[in-house]
Amino acid sequence: MNVGLLISGHLGKIILNELLACNHSLTFVFTDFNSKEIIDTCEKNKIPHFKGNPRNGNATSFIQTVSTPDLLLSVNYLFIIDNDIIDKTKGFSINIHGSLLPKYRGRTPHVWAIINGENVTGITAHILTTACDEGDIIYQESIEINKDDTGYDILQKFNSFYPSIVFKIISMVERNEVRKIPQQHSNATYFGKRTPEDGLINWSWHKERIKNWVRAQANPYPGAFSFYNGNKVIIQKIDFSEFGFNYNDTNGKILSIDNGIIVKTPNGAITISEYSSSNNNIFEIGKNFDNGN
Repeated sequence: MNVGLLISGHLGKIILNELLACNHSLTFVFTDFNSKEIIDTCEKNKIPHFKGNPRNGNATSFIQTVSTPDLLLSVNYLFIIDNDIIDKTKGFSINIHGSLLPKYRGRTPHVWAIINGENVTGITAHILTTACDEGDIIYQESIEINKDDTGYDILQKFNSFYPSIVFKIISMVERNEVRKIPQQHSNATYFGKRTPEDGLINWSWHKERIKNWVRAQANPYPGAFSFYNGNKVIIQKIDFSEFGFNYNDTNGKILSIDNGIIVKTPNGAITISEYSSSNNNIFEIGKNFDNGN
């Protein structure tokens, strides 16, 4: 089966290498300029490839020069695409998305799932359309989110799950076993792109949300952060603490510095156990982290 790939990032590179290792014929690859390893692999293996945003006819000339694949497959691709690419296939155009659709449409769904305290996420293969993650579902698989899993931990799980799902989808197409199930659009949720600036902690949140906020964005992501004495502090890990506090105290107040930095929140104290700062902050009991209102 000839496959056309739309891929980006480390996960896209894994899928590309897996398909090459199994001698699948790759008609072409679409990727972004920052996915250097994907570009290098395409050049090494003489695979026709397009770099950058293909929307608004940017890829028209490229599409006209490449053969039509039996299957168009999108994995971790950065761009929503137009019909000129979706229709470039003899069979199905399929996207593989990191959530249990229709929940968590959009960008970085696994990060949002952790932030929202979910205990399960998953992977969905669905028909590719010009809308965001709205196509009919053809396959889903659930993945557990453990209570201390970070966003990076879930990505590692994706790295092991995605290749097997890709090969299942290819097999389903080859055997003519694709069954399409319409999404319940009334149940859909959508979450947008996150940037490093979105990691600011609001100390008026309950401790559970703050913990989820921190672990979802922990290293190697840019990290959740706060400010102390005007200096940015990136917080990589927190734990719940039994340390006592006065409810009337300001949220974000430092209660103790003996065993980690213990901070007051509305419904309990938390311990900042891993953090980094560009300045050598000297934390003091009674002072506050800036509240991210």
